[in-house]
Formats: sequence, C-alpha cells, structure tokens
Amino acid sequence: MARILVKGPTPLKGKIKASGAKNACLPILAASILAKGRVLLKRVPNISDVHTMLGILQGMGVKAEWKGREELELDTSSVITTAPEELVRQMNASFDVAGPLLACYGEANISLPGGCRLGPRPVDLHLMGFKKLGASVTSEHGVVHARAKKLVGARITFPKVSVGATKNCLMASVLAEGTTVLENCAKEPEIVDLANFLVAMGAKVSGQGTSKLTVEGVSELHGVEYSVLPDRIEAGTFLIGAAMTGGEVTVEDCKPEDISALISVLREAGQQVDVGEDYVTVKAVRPIQPVEVATAPHPGFPTDMHPQMVAMLGLADGASLLNETIFSGRFMYAMELVRLGAQLRVSDRQVFIRGVQQYSGAPVDAPDLRAGAALILAGMAAEGETLISGIHFIDRGYQDLEERLRSLGADIVRLEKPVPARS
Repeated sequence: MARILVKGPTPLKGKIKASGAKNACLPILAASILAKGRVLLKRVPNISDVHTMLGILQGMGVKAEWKGREELELDTSSVITTAPEELVRQMNASFDVAGPLLACYGEANISLPGGCRLGPRPVDLHLMGFKKLGASVTSEHGVVHARAKKLVGARITFPKVSVGATKNCLMASVLAEGTTVLENCAKEPEIVDLANFLVAMGAKVSGQGTSKLTVEGVSELHGVEYSVLPDRIEAGTFLIGAAMTGGEVTVEDCKPEDISALISVLREAGQQVDVGEDYVTVKAVRPIQPVEVATAPHPGFPTDMHPQMVAMLGLADGASLLNETIFSGRFMYAMELVRLGAQLRVSDRQVFIRGVQQYSGAPVDAPDLRAGAALILAGMAAEGETLISGIHFIDRGYQDLEERLRSLGADIVRLEKPVPARS
C-alpha cells in the first residue's frame, strides 16, 4: 500500500495548470457509448477513477487508445450491455453507464456501485427516471436490470437535487422519442459539461446551468473531438494550500466562475484573491479569519471542498463552523486532523473548529478522496513529518499530486509506486 511522506512547514509558491475534471470526465466517458463513430477526448486526467471507468468500458467491448498524455480515443461500435461487476463496485460513478446503455441498446445490467464511504448514495432517483421514460426496472442479487423496447420522452421532476440522477436521465433521454423535460436538476459545472458534450455529438439539449433541462430526442449521435473542462475541486485544493502554508499560488487554465463560492469564503477568511479570465491567485494573509460555511449544491459551497476548508479553518484565529448538508458520512477525516493538532468537535452534520497556531506532524490515514487531500495540505502546514496512508483514495481524483506539489515547493514523496502509468 502506497504512503505519502510530507515534511513541513513548507509554503506553496508558483503557478500550476488545472487538470481535466474527474467529475466531468467520468460521465463523458460513459456517454461515449452513445456515439456512432469515434470519440477523441482531450484533457483526460491520469487518475485511477478514469482507469476504472476505462476498464468498465473495455470490459463491455469499447476499444480505447491513448493518443497522447491527456488524449484518449474511444470506439464504441461494439458494446455488450452487462458491466463487469468487480469494477462497477469500485466507484459510484460507474452507474453512469446505465443511461447510455439503456438509450442505445434498450438494456442495461449494472451492479449497485461503490466508491468513497460518504454515506448512503442510492440510485432510486436514477431508476425512477428510467421508468418515466418507459423502461422496466428490476433489481436482484445486487444487480439492476433495465429494459426498454423504446424510450419515450417524459416530464421527470426529481424530488431532490441529485447529480447522479440528472446525469443518467439526461443521457438516457437524448435518443428517446419526443421531448423530455428534467426538472429540479443539479446545476454543477460537470453537468453542464456533460450536456455540452452530448450537444457536440448531435443531441438537442437546452437549459444547461439551470434547474430545468429540455431534451429533444434524436435518432443517433455522431463521434466528436472534445476537451474536458478544468477541475474546480483540484484548483480549489491548490488555492487552499496556498492560504494554509503561507504561500502564493496561481492556478491557470481554470474557470474562476466555477469556484466563485470558494473564492468568496477565502476572501471572507482574509486571504488575498486575484481573479482573471482563466486564472485565480491566492496570496496568504495572516491571521486566517474564522468563518461560517455551509455546503450546498452548485452554485453553493461544494461538499468536495469541505475537508480542505476545515483543514484551513483549523489554523484560523478564532472559532469557525462548517455545516455539511449533502453527505452525512463526510466527517471521517476529523479524528485524523485531530491527530495533527486540530481542535474539532463534530455534532450531527456540523463541525465546530477552534483554530490553533500550528499543526504537528503525525501518522494519519486518509478515509476518502477529499479527506486525503486535506491531510496532505495539513501536513505541509505542520511542523515535522506527516505520514499519510490510504493514498489509493487520493489517486482516485488528483493527477500526479506529489510531483505537482513539489513543483510548488512542497517537500513530499511517495514511498511506494503510484498508479501504473499509461502505456
């Protein structure tokens, strides 16, 4: 099992380019099933979740070939409708293939997915949407079976905002007969990017970025060349790292409008933030000011920035509060930050934070992806050595993280081999 050793305190300073967004790339990979023709994707991040999704697609017959470090060509001309169970169970996003399979082949057989341990993430809203479109859906022995001779457009109103259900029902509806209206949709930038990818393949989708998506069904979609949008969570992680370590970092080739909620919180915390058309710079200002934050669906403060923000507020001059409204299991990082000297108290879906002057290095275990990133940031701000295990979680969502942090001045090393490089 790989581990990461961080020696601190080390300020992060310099410029870095944003990678492609994990949470956009995964559904776009799944949506490639819909194409009649080859798909060339650019800015594909080198992370284990992408490799897992590729394994799922290849297990169903998709041909994939790397054309460059971040370019991937897909041929989905021959696909079977049963996804490999052992890979599906590794991540929640694997269920994204259900909608495209149902739309394109009238059948999908998918195991219930796995992923980070963030609390229950059921697929009931996905299945509700499939049924509204005319599919029959059954579930037995942990496998969902969806069937439809023909999908027909429908009005689907989600009882609560769901990123996963929005993605799957959008992909299922693009080849349905007639008009589909999706209401109370998730508005995350990654949903917008997925819709834009579908449009680039010939789908007729309107309302991107709003809570209402309208889809006019078409007979088929064609191949396309498409570049994945920048990863707002990765960008935010580097920017928080600058604030925590007393440094100054510019993230280039990003979309500042996608992290506006984070920028507002950083400014409220007293940090100096400069925003350009495609870059954001954070220059640390001491002391960090305490703030109150609540996670919310986009355009609110993202739950995927919750642990990193708590790590930063643990060094603030005073008491802060973060209220988690989305994932009930998001707090497993708390005891690990306490090992580094943070003063935290978790109650229900809130974490109360009393700032300390400095963290102290210690062995810690990453319980999930974003928690792992937060522990690395805390290690860079801590005095001494921090040894982080559970690195397989971090590899799921951060591309070449140690190398990129070293380019900003971090003293960080992986003690065992990383995710296998692309061949």
